[in-house]
Amino acid sequence: MILAVVAVAGTLVRSALATILTQEADMYVVAELSDAQQMLRVARRHPPPDVLVLDTELQESVESLEDNDLGYLLPESRHLVLVDVQKPSAIARVSSSQIPQVGYIPLETSPAKVVEAVRLIARGDPVLDPQVAVAVLTAAENPLTERERKILAIVAEGAPVKEIANRLYLATGTVRNNISRILAKTGASTRLEAYRIAREAGWL
Repeated sequence: MILAVVAVAGTLVRSALATILTQEADMYVVAELSDAQQMLRVARRHPPPDVLVLDTELQESVESLEDNDLGYLLPESRHLVLVDVQKPSAIARVSSSQIPQVGYIPLETSPAKVVEAVRLIARGDPVLDPQVAVAVLTAAENPLTERERKILAIVAEGAPVKEIANRLYLATGTVRNNISRILAKTGASTRLEAYRIAREAGWL
C-alpha cells in the first residue's frame, strides 16, 4: 500500500487529486494539506508517507520556514511536484539534481498520469515529464535570488526596511543593498513598482 499526502494550495485541485488516488486499490491518502504549518504536523507522524504530492507554491512555503525543508522534514518520503509550466517562478524550482527523490509533472495533467507517476516514484523510479523538461530548457532565467524574492514579498505588505530585516534575520544594511539590486534588476524606481514588475514577469 502506497501512503500518500496531497499538499496543494487550491481546494478544488487538492480534493480532486485525493479522490483520484483514493480510488486506487494500492494507494491510501493519509492527509490533505493546504499550508506549511499543516506540513509540519504531518512530519511528526509515524510512519511517514511514501509519496508527498504537492505544488510548487506549498513547496516554497514549507522551505521558507526557518530551518526547514522538505528533505529534512520527511527524509524517507519521495516528492511528486505539480509544476505550472506557464509560471517561470515554478519552473525555476525544478532541480534535476533531486531526481529520483523528487519527481516533476505538469499541474495540468491527466488523472491516469498522476497515478502512474505516484507508483513510479514510490518504487524509486525517476519521474520528469517531458513537458516540464522542455519548459525548464526554454525558460528565461530569473534574475532575482531567493533572498531578493523573500524581501520583495514583504515589501508588498508595505513593511519598512527595519521590519524586513527583523523578519528575515538580516542587517538593515543588507536589506537596503538587496533592495538596490532589486531596483536595478527590475528597472523600477520604487520598491512597489519592483514588486509589480517581478510579479508580472513570473519571478515571484
